[in-house]
Amino acid sequence: MNTTAPAGSVSIYAEASPNPESMKFVLNSQLVREGVSVDYPDAEAAAYSPLAQELFKFDYVGRVFIAANFVTVTKTTEHTWTQLIPELRTFLKSYVEAGGPIFTVDPAEEQRAAQVAAGAEGSAEDQATSQKIIDLLDNYVRPAVEQDGGNITFKSYNDGIVTVNLQGSCSGCPSATVTLKSGIENLLKRMVPEVKEVVAEGVTGGF
Repeated sequence: MNTTAPAGSVSIYAEASPNPESMKFVLNSQLVREGVSVDYPDAEAAAYSPLAQELFKFDYVGRVFIAANFVTVTKTTEHTWTQLIPELRTFLKSYVEAGGPIFTVDPAEEQRAAQVAAGAEGSAEDQATSQKIIDLLDNYVRPAVEQDGGNITFKSYNDGIVTVNLQGSCSGCPSATVTLKSGIENLLKRMVPEVKEVVAEGVTGGF
């Protein structure tokens, strides 16, 4: 599969995220179907995204997150966004307008397989609880978190402990702990009584 963004004139604007090291670049073109997102913590992980591979060639790009109509770039240097935004915006505009490939495999299929695998562990009761958690994250958490240029996905449920992955701008974000504990943990405890705690993986800089 060779997924490309629609050709034509592309407009892009940069939008700050709660993570000062991450910037969200919003396009007027759709890069991947709604409800699907892909997080690349390093260049090696981006084997199936030519767009992400090209972004990692900029020596200050440390993480790439691609969702419906935006790309979140997390930088690794002391450079300011004022210096970096024009270059990244120009690159993205040229790449998408030229019809450059976004993915070489369908990320929706990969995401679906990962969720099925994650929710299929444990007893039948645990599997049912896992599915409730996945549905809540997809319906209530994902839309809000994507507004900030990131995502939080389900990894596992075991003995009342929910483990999630922080992606995009959420990884390493100073406000991630507050969001996780006061927001997501409270929501899941209220809606799924079996949940005792929510913990996170995929965090840089400690959690």
